[in-house]
Amino acid sequence: MSETRKSGERTRLSRLRQKRGLSGWQMLIALLAAIGLLAAACTGDDGDGAAEEPAATTEAMAEEEPTEMPADEGPDLGSQTTITLAANPWNGSALNVAVAAQLLESELGYDVEIVDIDENAQWAAINTGDISASLEVWPSGHAQNVIDFIDNADANVDHAGLLGPVGKIGWFTPTYMIERHPELATWEGFADPALAGLYATAETGDLGQFLGGDPSFVQYDEDIINNLGLPMQVVYAGSEAAILAAVDAAYSREDPILVYLWTPHSAFNSYDLTNVLLPEYSDDCYATADAGGVNCDYPADVLFKIIDASLAENAPAADAFLRAMNYDSADQISMLAAVEGEGMSVDDAAAAWIADNEATWSAWLQ
Repeated sequence: MSETRKSGERTRLSRLRQKRGLSGWQMLIALLAAIGLLAAACTGDDGDGAAEEPAATTEAMAEEEPTEMPADEGPDLGSQTTITLAANPWNGSALNVAVAAQLLESELGYDVEIVDIDENAQWAAINTGDISASLEVWPSGHAQNVIDFIDNADANVDHAGLLGPVGKIGWFTPTYMIERHPELATWEGFADPALAGLYATAETGDLGQFLGGDPSFVQYDEDIINNLGLPMQVVYAGSEAAILAAVDAAYSREDPILVYLWTPHSAFNSYDLTNVLLPEYSDDCYATADAGGVNCDYPADVLFKIIDASLAENAPAADAFLRAMNYDSADQISMLAAVEGEGMSVDDAAAAWIADNEATWSAWLQ
């Protein structure tokens, strides 16, 4: 996760490049045909078949040309493979994909299709070749997928290197709530029914509300609450945008709110939010995740990319580019701020970053 997680299976085809015109070989053949016709016209009927011979030879050459004459211009795109990129339902993912798509089109000449899909479903789609790559995987929620699709020799998914940013999921509340009740800086404060009750809503009754995101997100909050015995209830906002709208509404009134959020995120440029401390993460804690045993904090996630293993053969230039793609948290946050703070579209924010950062992305083309 790193910004807009919602499932969907709609696709949108990005801009198509113009098809190339006649190659140099094709132009030469056309010229030979014209010369043959001119010779036939000048000779007239004398010599019977002699006047027809050049035209016949030209026709034979023209018939052979499509299969024998290679194109001699532009990048070698082999079978003209369309690159299909997974966009997960958060803004960071959408921005990564927009940057990659624009450069694959403008610099390498590929057609690119973007597929909106949740982070779990994308693994099987990449394994079957329906999707070429996903550019932002949060490893803490995908240990089994790594085993099934990357470590499994019979599968077709490759680890494609690190994206660059390091992400961290957590529980966040406005700092003004900590100033009023310092106990709320840690999970123990929420064990007090009176303090947890400050976060109660009509939907949760006497229990405090914990606002989750899209149900497809990697999240263990219900398990954490149950295993720590907190008088809280998870309510799902449904999307990253809904989380931010709820934070904005609560913040404007200085109301209590406790939400699922993550870093890097541009929300921290707009709101003073405090990360509520949970029990320290451990590998042993997450080893019980499948059984619902998580009772600790989320780990720091070094975000990585996954790719269709056959892309190296089908579209080698695209494969090399996607594996090389890497930038840092500041790059992503600058684009997120443009989208969420300035109202730019994802495509425009990506284009602006590309215009300002050629030194970074040009290295991905080496």
